[in-house]
Amino acid sequence: MHPILFSIGPITIYSYGVMLATAVLVCTYLLSRDARRYNISAETAYDLVFWCMLGGIIGARIFYVFIEWPYFSGNLMEIPMLQKGGLAWQGGFLGGVLAGVWFARRQKLTLKPLLDLAAPYIALGQSIGRVGCFLNGCCYGKPVAWGIYFPTHQARLYPTQLFETAGLFIIFLILKNAQTKPHRPGFIFVFYLWLAAIERFIVEFYRADHDLLWGSLSLAQYVALGVFAAGLVLMKVFKK
Repeated sequence: MHPILFSIGPITIYSYGVMLATAVLVCTYLLSRDARRYNISAETAYDLVFWCMLGGIIGARIFYVFIEWPYFSGNLMEIPMLQKGGLAWQGGFLGGVLAGVWFARRQKLTLKPLLDLAAPYIALGQSIGRVGCFLNGCCYGKPVAWGIYFPTHQARLYPTQLFETAGLFIIFLILKNAQTKPHRPGFIFVFYLWLAAIERFIVEFYRADHDLLWGSLSLAQYVALGVFAAGLVLMKVFKK
């Protein structure tokens, strides 16, 4: 749609990068503001976001390059070009969680409250980031007569990016409301896993940027099933 916002001489400002930066700034501010309720200092919250974002971006890019290797194998110089888009939620989530666990152990923080603090803002960050996908024209949907016209694809398509923006924002609101209710430590994070997995599984039926595997499901849908199952396992672990 509008992958490039504007250019100033040799400097090009990409919409995908702007939305990614917006997601980081908004979520960092809100998370640091809420951290006091979990007896976590704002400085610790800033450090947590930094390491989770770094791990998330690295993981998301690695996973995206992996699933798009036929293209990147002939365009190796484009692998680090994040400004053009190309981050996979599955790898980003895994990389961010691993970085968060490492940070918690390094700072000797209790992991479950930290996960509950971060869970709503993971969803909010994804929601904002999907606007970048919409402007960039990636993560696109299947052709449909009433859809939005994407010049890049020269067709009217399901605006699946906006579907995810709306769905993930609703998940953010649900999780923020759940934080105000009595709950076991770690269960807000489990709820995020379940809701995010369901949202992605459904939206995948309308996306056109993937190949179908066994049972007419995409790789992302199988990953979503795995994430949902991981939530069930964590629920039993956290109960103990």
